[in-house]
This record gives sequence, structure tokens and C-alpha cells, in this order.
Amino acid sequence: MIVILKKDPDKVQLEGLTTWLKAKGIEIHESIGSSQTILGLVGDTTHLDIDLLSALDIVEAVRRVQEPYKNANRKFHPEDTVIKVGNTKIGGGNLTLIAGPCSVESEEQICQIAQSVKESGATILRGGVFKPRTSPYSFQGLRDEGIRLLSIAKKLTGLPIVTEIMDISQLSYFDDVDMIQVGARNMQNFELLKALGTVDKPILLKRGLSSTYEELLMSAEYIMAGGNDKVILCERGIRTFETYTRNTLDIASIPVLKQLSHLPIIIDPSHSAGRCALVDPLSCAAVAAGADGLIIEVHNDPAHALCDGPQSIRPDAFDTLAKKLRTIHEVTKAVDVK
Repeated sequence: MIVILKKDPDKVQLEGLTTWLKAKGIEIHESIGSSQTILGLVGDTTHLDIDLLSALDIVEAVRRVQEPYKNANRKFHPEDTVIKVGNTKIGGGNLTLIAGPCSVESEEQICQIAQSVKESGATILRGGVFKPRTSPYSFQGLRDEGIRLLSIAKKLTGLPIVTEIMDISQLSYFDDVDMIQVGARNMQNFELLKALGTVDKPILLKRGLSSTYEELLMSAEYIMAGGNDKVILCERGIRTFETYTRNTLDIASIPVLKQLSHLPIIIDPSHSAGRCALVDPLSCAAVAAGADGLIIEVHNDPAHALCDGPQSIRPDAFDTLAKKLRTIHEVTKAVDVK
């Protein structure tokens, strides 16, 4: 349920209303916008009398929300959420470029790539250290040693870092990580999501291979219900009948999720395509459709990468793409203003 307040509500009446609601076991999320204030009521609201609430002097309207996700729902939070990672702001009309290798392989490799992508305009460094691989015989990542190497690249370049967590037991290694990624395979690892709800770090939540929009938002709800509202959604392609690409990028997810939720949306063209030649056009399409940013795999020697070389682009290709994306973003922003 949401309660829309009149402009400049009486403070005494508002305090009385919130006290009464809390006494009934209702959790209140206040969203103050430019034109109105909304109280999002979370809990068992079935016993609340809508007519009684609507009759209050400070109340403009009362509406029941049918969707099972509340914290992530735009009805509860009409304004776009902007999440800060280091000095980077994700959302709110900004275009955030996250770049780096699929896997951290060595100090030289990660530092060299970090410097290159920073020069091209990336503001967050990605790099996998705990790798969920389909085959148990594939490279599984450098684990905690990989985080140490990411930290070295962070100190060298000043870029905040994001890397994937696979299990609650790994959380102690993430002290120096600025944003924690939950991969597609763990989108519905609910115990992990609950644990991340108690962490004071932004969470990059990737959509599962066969998950619906509502399932993705319900996973975000798990994190937010635990107290962590710094969630960034990530569309990384879904599994369809097509085999030419690794996955199928769901461009429609951008406008749909922006309509349903206030959370920022990042697109992963690398995993969507599985082919480096498709990263450029998919990235351009995502920015034109309104994505808040991209997470792109960049490797200085894709042919010899230990993981996902075929979908990684070289630093020079990323530099060219970054320039193109900034142009598209500026054009779309100008059109929106008009």
C-alpha cells in the first residue's frame, strides 16, 4: 500500500500517522519527491481501512499495490535511485562504463587493462576472481589472490572495483571490493541475497538465464528487505532457442524495468553475445534504449585469455566504443529534454 501525502503536510499529523502505523506492525518507507511525498507501507496492510486513511487532512490518495515487490517498486519510489560507487554515480541520467577482464590472471594483466580502460572513460573496474564455470575442469579463478590483485589495480588507477561472490563464506574477502556482483546462477540464492541485505555495499544483481522481470525484482527485494537499498539490476541476456549467440539480449528489459522499478539498470553485452564482434552494436542499442550503464569484458590478449576470450574486446576497441557510446548518450539525453 502507498499513501500519497498532500504538499507540505502538517508535521504533527504526519508524526501521529507514522506512529499509529508502526504500532500496527507496518514498516514505512518515505520517498520525498520534487512534487509529492509518498509513504510506502510494507507488512500486513489488509487490516488497514483505506477510507479512514483517505479521510486524513494530510493525505492526497491511498492505493493498494498488487505487485509482490515493494522496496524495488517505482510506485513506492517514483524518483530514479542514484547509487554511488567510489566517485561514480550510477543512475539519474549518468552513463556508467564498467570494464575489465572476465578473469583476473596476473598483476601485470589486470593493472595494464585497468590503466587502459580508465584512459578510455571507464569509471569502475571489473574482474572475476571466483568463477562459476559449467565444467569443473575449467579455470575457477584466483579467488582471494585475485581480489588482492584487483586491490593493487585499484590503488594504481583509483578505479573502484566490482567482482562476483558465489557463496556467503567468501564475504570476508570482499572488504576492499566497492561493489559486489551476484551472478546469473546465484540470482535466486536466497540465503546469499539475505546476507547481502546486511552489507553496506552496492550490489550488482544479474538476471538469471531463464528468469522473468518479476523474479529479478523479487531477488532485488530480498536484498532491500534486509536493509541494503543499493541494488543495481543487470540484464546479461537470457537463454532462448537461438544458438548463434551465447544468450539473447533482452533490450525490452530496459524500458520495462525502468517502468516497474526505480533501480538503475546495467547491460552486459559481452555475456549476451558471446562474440566480440557483437559487443559494439549491442552496447549502442542498450544506451539508445536508456540503459544506465554497461559492463564490458576487455582483455589485452583475448586469444590467450583463461576465460571467455571470444567475447572480450581489446582495449583499443573499447576506446573507440566508449567514444561512440558517449555520443549516443548525449544525443538521447538531448532528445529526452526536447
